[in-house]
Formats: sequence, structure tokens, C-alpha cells
Amino acid sequence: MTAPTLALATGPELYQQWQQLRTEQSGLRARDAAAKLGVSEAELTASRLGVDTVRLRPEWKTLLPALGELGYIMALTRNEHCVHERKGVYHEVTIMGSGQMGMVLSPDIDLRLFLSGWASVFAVDENTARGPQRSIQIFDRQGTAVHKVFLTATSEEAAWAPLVERFRAEEQSVELDLQPLPAAKAPRADSEVDADKLRTEWSALQDTHDFFALLKRNDVARTQALRLAGHQWAEPLATVELTNLIEEAGKREVPIMVFVGNQHCIQIHSGPVSNLRWMDTWFNVLDPAFNLHLKTTGITELWRVRKPSVDGIVTSYEGFDANGELVIQLFGVRKPGVPERDDWRTLAESATPMTV
Repeated sequence: MTAPTLALATGPELYQQWQQLRTEQSGLRARDAAAKLGVSEAELTASRLGVDTVRLRPEWKTLLPALGELGYIMALTRNEHCVHERKGVYHEVTIMGSGQMGMVLSPDIDLRLFLSGWASVFAVDENTARGPQRSIQIFDRQGTAVHKVFLTATSEEAAWAPLVERFRAEEQSVELDLQPLPAAKAPRADSEVDADKLRTEWSALQDTHDFFALLKRNDVARTQALRLAGHQWAEPLATVELTNLIEEAGKREVPIMVFVGNQHCIQIHSGPVSNLRWMDTWFNVLDPAFNLHLKTTGITELWRVRKPSVDGIVTSYEGFDANGELVIQLFGVRKPGVPERDDWRTLAESATPMTV
């Protein structure tokens, strides 16, 4: 049976539709329920206002540092094919002067925040079969979840209510002023790209963080740049090599950096991985402080990428979906000023590239 499109349903009406769906399909996550009901996840969350949810003021410069008051939490960032969950304390928050960018650089919660796309935020206090589940949930202008923060069993529960009250929006409105996603720019034909210039600039990189600027200057899509860079800098790999790499890193106790994000937030785990589990086509890391849930069928391209830096070559694995969107990146653990680890490079270079 096809679910009805309920884009016009709001507030209590939408909430009732959702509860009916939950009785029919227990365990259905909000993101999937929203898709079935023809609304965004933000609209679904807003329908809970007055039930178990409070709308907060989107004052990122003060709200984000205040999350540190909650103590040991679980931060969750995801995209269509991968969920990244990291536990720790939300501190060392920096919001840049313009308010468009931010970072969290604590040893456990490590985030890159692109705040210009953040739009709405809610505090959810839900009763579940496992007891109360409290979270701060942030959405973009399309109503897609950007970032969520969940309280854990050892969080500072007493800090929850004061924080919610302090940032409670004066008007508890379900209106979100959602905007359509801007049409993606079609990449230029390969023949229109000056590949020699691209390779020259690539070889002159001093910092991996300059890579995005390189793409912009040369007006190339990311996967297009990888195709044109030449095998010195980028090699296609069989997609199975992504999970092979994580499994081998676990066996050899090689600490890795796992980057997962969306257009508005990137979340990073740095450290070892050990408890690795397959569940059908989902590959999972289920460690005490770090969980990863990767839908492997969503990865349609995998590249081994090398970027020069002042500290030497930095090697990464980059997995993309069918739309050319970056799903996940893997690096060896390293700090600025320190060369890439030999054990990581040996592991990363062990896969045989595909012939294309």
C-alpha cells in the first residue's frame, strides 16, 4: 500500500498520522516515517510540539556551547547512507566571527559546522520502551536532519530542563518556512576542464584543507577531479575495499579517522575500531564510544586519494554514492605537523586499483 502524501498536514493532524504508522510498523525511525508520510523530518518533529517536544531559538553561538552542560552525550551526524555516532563531552566550541562556520575540537566530539544552512532546532523528550530519550535535534531549510545530540545514561540530567527553558522559543509554532533544495549544478564535460592545470595545482597543495578551494577554482566536481587527477593522486578501488580496510585496521590495531557528514555538518572519529559487525548489507562499528552504521549498497564509487602537504603525502579512502555525493572518508590518525603513520599508509596502499 502506498503511503499518502501529507505535505499539507501539520501539528496534531500529522502527529496522529505518524502514531498510526508507528502502530503498523513498530520501530520505524523518524527519518523513514517522514519519507513514508510525504513530509520532512523537521515537519514530523514539529508535529510533536505540545506533546513531548519544545521548539528552541536557533541561537547557535550560545546554544552550541551550552550543550557542554549536558555532560557525556552522544552526537549523531548522518547522510543518506551512513550514520556516525560519537560519545563524549560537547566542549571547545568555536563559532567564527561571521556566524557562518563553527567547530567543536574536543578530543572526543570533533565537528565541522556549516551554520549558514542550519534553520530550526527542537528539544525532544520522548518516552520509549527503554525509558526517556532526550535529544536536541537540528534541521536545515529543507527539513532534513543536520545534527542531533542525545543524552546518555551518564549525562547531566539536571541540566536538561534549565537548558530547554533558557532557549525555548517564544512562539511554539509548527511553521518552518521550508525551502526547496537548490538544483545541483551539472558538472562540466571533462573536455572543458584544464586537466594539466588541475594536476599542477594538486601537486602544489600544502594542506588537505585546501582541497575544496582547488575544486572550486577549477570548477570541477569531486569525483570528476579524481578521474582527471591521474593515478599518482587518485586510484579507483573496488567498493568492497572500504570495509576490508576498516576490518584490517581493526585487526592490526591501526587508529583511523572516520569522517561522515552532510552539507551542513561533518563529524569525525579518531581512534581504534574493534567491535565490527555485519547486519545484512549494513556494516557496523559498535564500540563503546563510537558507532558507525554504513549501508554498503549506497557506496557506488571508492577512491584511494593522495594529497601532498607540508607534512608529506596524506592518503585517504573516499566513498561516494550514485549521485557523486561523498558518503564517508577514512584517514590514518594524525595531527598537523606530524607525517602520516607508516602502518596506515601500508594498509591503505595494500588494495589493488581497478583498471578503467
